[in-house]
Amino acid sequence: MDDNKGGGSESGLSSDWAELTHECLINILSRLTLEDRWTRSMFVCKSWFQASQDPRLHSLFDLQTHFDSVAESPLWWTTQFERRIDSMLRSVVEYSDGSLTEIRIRHCSDRSLSFVAQRCPNLQVLSIKSSPNVTDESIAKIASGCPKLRELDVSYCYEISHESLALIGKNCRDLKILKRNFMNWLDPSQHVGIVPEAYLNACPQDGDSEAAAIGKFMPHLLHVELRFSKLSAKGLVLICEGCPNLEYLDLSGCANMTSRDIVNTSSNLKNLKTIKKPNFYIPRSIFHSERYGHWRLYDERFQTDVFRI
Repeated sequence: MDDNKGGGSESGLSSDWAELTHECLINILSRLTLEDRWTRSMFVCKSWFQASQDPRLHSLFDLQTHFDSVAESPLWWTTQFERRIDSMLRSVVEYSDGSLTEIRIRHCSDRSLSFVAQRCPNLQVLSIKSSPNVTDESIAKIASGCPKLRELDVSYCYEISHESLALIGKNCRDLKILKRNFMNWLDPSQHVGIVPEAYLNACPQDGDSEAAAIGKFMPHLLHVELRFSKLSAKGLVLICEGCPNLEYLDLSGCANMTSRDIVNTSSNLKNLKTIKKPNFYIPRSIFHSERYGHWRLYDERFQTDVFRI
């Protein structure tokens, strides 16, 4: 008798949780982390699964903290991992029903970004660092489909050209933040064992072409990062003349110009608060291979819960 009562009580508790109103479930789920929602609560029962897909829970998709929390893995540069990220992004886009405003991921491809361009007209932040298979094709679609973009990070995306930057500038007139950083080509050995060698050697050479696009089509920029870009003093002049409201400019590792070039060309930037020059101290922890020294320990950690979806 006692055992039966215990079972009935347990069943009743499960039933109570399952019968929470949709609004109550949304309130609960909104307090959970992305990982908890995607790997735990979504599978409690049918009503929880349906609540987990509510657009109000998917206005923001940020995996950056997950990428930053473990040492970078060479497995992230595989097609299998890219497909996993693409699948997650497509799911979030579908769940958001047009309400998605912020995406911060890595290692996605043209496939998922084209879907974003079709379904996310309210997108304001797009960060897709280290995406080797994102090209001008999908960025052109983003430019036309996401005109409200105000922040763009295409760092380490070597298949994106100055043509994409021009299109973004023409169509996204509210753009305030641009991050277009490159890997340390001054000492590429620091990335060996993580980034595929062919990709590591494919660093774009057209720094001045990109600078021209930035200066001509992105006049409202406040924050620009161009670490290890191959632009010259000529390109920097175009940026400083075309973006007079700049407050933050990061030129760390830009070896094709001198400190004098930078001082002379940036003198007209009256609002400039922070400028990082090529000889600005760059913490070795950011670029040094010791950051990746124990990546093998993370081969299985790569299969973290949030990336299993």
